Amino acid sequence: MFESPDRVTAALKKGGYLSDAEIATSVFVADSIGKPLLIEGPAGVGKTELAKCLAEALPARLIRLQCYEGLDESKALYEWNYRKQLLRIQADENKDWSKTEEDIFSEDYLLGRPLLDAIRSSDPVLLLIDEVDRLDLEAEALMLEVLSDWQVSIPEFGVIRAQRRPWVVLTSNATRELSEALKRRCVFLALEYPSIEREKEILMTKVPDMPEALAERVAEVVRAVRNLELKKSPSIAESIDWARSLIALGRDSLEDGEIAETLGVLLKHSVDIDKARGALTAK
Repeated sequence: MFESPDRVTAALKKGGYLSDAEIATSVFVADSIGKPLLIEGPAGVGKTELAKCLAEALPARLIRLQCYEGLDESKALYEWNYRKQLLRIQADENKDWSKTEEDIFSEDYLLGRPLLDAIRSSDPVLLLIDEVDRLDLEAEALMLEVLSDWQVSIPEFGVIRAQRRPWVVLTSNATRELSEALKRRCVFLALEYPSIEREKEILMTKVPDMPEALAERVAEVVRAVRNLELKKSPSIAESIDWARSLIALGRDSLEDGEIAETLGVLLKHSVDIDKARGALTAK
């Protein structure tokens, strides 16, 4: 458990994540009261990266559930090893079915998925439920028992309760409104793209050999690009990749005419590249 928000900031910085007071306080509160942390914001602001660095800082084993449309309990919670069960049934053909049934619905035949694995772990775990807004409401409801009671109910087996409560981080790109039942179980943190000054700090942390003036110029250009109406705004990771590309090209400054040559590192849609090139050249 973290002793203060300042300790959170220091621990995350050690893992390469530059926190601010709001992030550090939200992590500290979630840790102190044993609540999941729900991080919401546009794609590319560092939600997943925060979860990864938090797992390293705790320290805890990271278990990740990547959400997608159509995800069901067989991929999120558990499923039975049907092939192994069938072999067991065939081996016991014409014998006592009640004993066979008891056997095939035992621990040996249970395949754990991320939610169940996090519940069953005796070691510290950070469960990352990534892009929870991509689930439909029925699949979202699968999370509620875990987040409310830290247990999983399996009809054929019984209730499996957490040996130790996992640290839980949920991320959302806000593509749909999450249920109130889910949100009220969490500490909420809204993340936005960093300010120019903060992005400059991030770039200089992730690209240590980058001149300060170049880092500031890159941060300014990235902010200007994000202010355009694009199909996909550049993420922080793409900003870092662009900075690394410029260093690899031997640039220690960035003139307007040179930006167009490397926009393909920052942007991944041709219409976005054309729009950014036109806007930046017009300045």
